[in-house]
Amino acid sequence: MRVGVVGLKMGLHLATWCRRVGMDVVSLCDRDPERLAAAKERLPEAALTERWQDLLTQGLDGVVLANDFDAHAPLALSFLARGVHVLSEAAACTSYEEGRRLIAAVESSSATYSFAENYVFHPHVRLIREAVDTGEVGRVSLIEADYLHGMSPEAVAALIGDPLHWRGRIAATAYCTHTVSPVLAVTDAWPVEVTAFSVDEADPRAAVVMTVRLSTGALAVTRHGFLQGEPDSHWSWLSVRGTHALAESVRGPGEQAWSVRFRTEAWAGPEGTTRDEVRVPPPLVLRGETVERAAEGTVLLLQAFRATVERGAPPLIPVRPAVAASLVGVAGAESLRNGSHPVPVPDPV
Repeated sequence: MRVGVVGLKMGLHLATWCRRVGMDVVSLCDRDPERLAAAKERLPEAALTERWQDLLTQGLDGVVLANDFDAHAPLALSFLARGVHVLSEAAACTSYEEGRRLIAAVESSSATYSFAENYVFHPHVRLIREAVDTGEVGRVSLIEADYLHGMSPEAVAALIGDPLHWRGRIAATAYCTHTVSPVLAVTDAWPVEVTAFSVDEADPRAAVVMTVRLSTGALAVTRHGFLQGEPDSHWSWLSVRGTHALAESVRGPGEQAWSVRFRTEAWAGPEGTTRDEVRVPPPLVLRGETVERAAEGTVLLLQAFRATVERGAPPLIPVRPAVAASLVGVAGAESLRNGSHPVPVPDPV
């Protein structure tokens, strides 16, 4: 399977794992000559280019889009039109119209679209999802998700205040798929309505909270941005309160943060006693070696992408859930502009 990678910051990390899961990385693209040089050292056999358009004519089976956050959809449309399978990072789209065009392009293409949202497949998220799927938690009533970075005020200001960086030009709500995608996957729901709030009115772009009404009737609360208390589980924390039990990431340091606390009240347990336990996710092994926790989601996504291209397996996260999660950020931005009023999320069909 011949793949190319566009964007060599996160993309170089993905390219390295692509090779480790058995793909042939033949092309690498970035506008930055220094990143290209660094990529050449790590993957010397791959062709280098500063123009992503060059990859359209290289006979690729698939392409990994890891370019700027708000610039994935136009490239995805072009590669899908050429019959090249797409694995695209977040966000899938930056507007309702762009989302509709992306869905239409996938439906008319001979190739597939997969969303590279690895947070859905982090160890703690998989444990919680399994408990929901088996009915252990009961019907989900409230689900909360964090994607938080604990950085100095100076570092945050330099990042989101830089108009030349994509972080500086996107809405404060936009970078939401690391929270929303796990929510949608665990609940098997669609977003219906979004209300967004700035955490601190003195620094409104630094962090936001969104409440998302789901198609199941449950409520999701997502927090993302820059707040102190960064979770050790790769900036990710998840909590699910169901009608039978609670399942939530352990708020602890290091390896503990990948584990999940389960609590079942006495009335809901078969023994009539409260059960409170911590479960540790099993290790993921690749070619005889244990994969580090933070990379498990990435490895599972790339293995699935290879299976989609080579064997016709369905994408782990196809285009509609990708667009739905991304549109939560679009609706959230509209909510902020309108004084935190609720905003409906269009059905991505």
